[in-house]
Amino acid sequence: MLKERWNDVEGGFHPASAPDFLPEDKLREVQLRRLRAVVKRAYDNVELIRTRMQEKDMAPEDIKQLSDVAHLPFTTKLDLRDTYPFGLFASPMSDIVRLHASSGTTGKPIVVAYTREDLEVWAEVMTRTFASCGLHRGDVVQNAFGYGLFTGGLGAHYGAESLGATVIPVSGGNTERQLMVMKDFSVTAMCATPSYFTHIIERAHDMGMDMRDLPLHTGIFGAEPWSDAMRTHIEEGAGIKAYDIYGLSEIIGPGVASECSEQNGLHVFEDHFYPEIIDPETGEPLPDGEEGELVLTTLSKQAMPIIRYRTRDITRIIPETCPCGRTTRRFRRVGRRSDDMFIIRGVNVFPSQVEAALLQVEGTLPHYQIILTRENGLDQMAVEVEVTPEVFSDKVRALEDVRAALAKAIEHIVGIRVGLRLVEPRTIARSEGKAKRVTDNRSL
Repeated sequence: MLKERWNDVEGGFHPASAPDFLPEDKLREVQLRRLRAVVKRAYDNVELIRTRMQEKDMAPEDIKQLSDVAHLPFTTKLDLRDTYPFGLFASPMSDIVRLHASSGTTGKPIVVAYTREDLEVWAEVMTRTFASCGLHRGDVVQNAFGYGLFTGGLGAHYGAESLGATVIPVSGGNTERQLMVMKDFSVTAMCATPSYFTHIIERAHDMGMDMRDLPLHTGIFGAEPWSDAMRTHIEEGAGIKAYDIYGLSEIIGPGVASECSEQNGLHVFEDHFYPEIIDPETGEPLPDGEEGELVLTTLSKQAMPIIRYRTRDITRIIPETCPCGRTTRRFRRVGRRSDDMFIIRGVNVFPSQVEAALLQVEGTLPHYQIILTRENGLDQMAVEVEVTPEVFSDKVRALEDVRAALAKAIEHIVGIRVGLRLVEPRTIARSEGKAKRVTDNRSL
């Protein structure tokens, strides 16, 4: 990776981004060479991968071209849980310098490992992430991603430091302190989950602070799906450009893909991660442009090479060339996950659909909760939505108008009628990390 030097022009092309502009034929050569090496490493050192390849009568030597990746077996989150804690490691513990783990809500967490070389790759792709979002040496980055076993905090931290930016490792929570630091330290860029940043905007308003008066100009948001309407809400509320980034602990952490200045799809760092789109029902590969489930293969990971990981994230590869000039493929920002879906009276519902509906209605806030229950053998769906203080304190007619508009918007997007409860601001619990949107009480 080329590093930015002291005399590079601020705001110009960042040298760290050079791999993103490789000619396609050279990029494919790099991918094939790395794919063959990583498959052999996994086959030789990871029993699960070797067994599954043998069941398919495959050997590493069978990888002759990139399209042969489609013959390899999938890896799923269940595989990582079933082999807890070290069953998918391809390196001895003496070569592993860091362990992270998911915050798993049930059972054992997912454990991921890194060699020193893996950490160098991680810092590289996060440097390229920040560069693609327009950051440079001299920016002051407030990092509100969680530190600790979660990969978000340290992943962003080392990438921003490698970029040459000043990093403030504030982590999540203590929103008033976040705002104080943002103002007093002249922060120019913020890393957070989008749901937590909307809470920061709300708290600033309560404190009489206009975030548009701050030096802050860029937000780097990830770790949960968020809609274009949420982006507009954030950009208008804080006076910034809001960029979507993408990553998974199972693959490396944040740093798998990032939006560029076009804000129209996330570029995959393809020299390190090979993307596919498959039919989530059949597992068959889909051509670029068709929507399906994103599958990723690590091309340079040593400690824990992952072959064809089923992310459960629904998106599509954008076939057109990006105006920014990058040659790496990009995918549509993830708005939903196949495993976030729930079924109500035969209708498939995603939380992102509810979010899109409520952000269409003036007077609502981007804080909501979906409650699923079962009454007399029938599934029921209710939505609690916060409304602005003006609406909540107004006459009953104002609340009814908002309720009617919201019910119509949800029914139009989701396809079913749901119960609605409009609540005053700050009624619904806030999250410092990933927002928990659905409470399923159907089994109670």
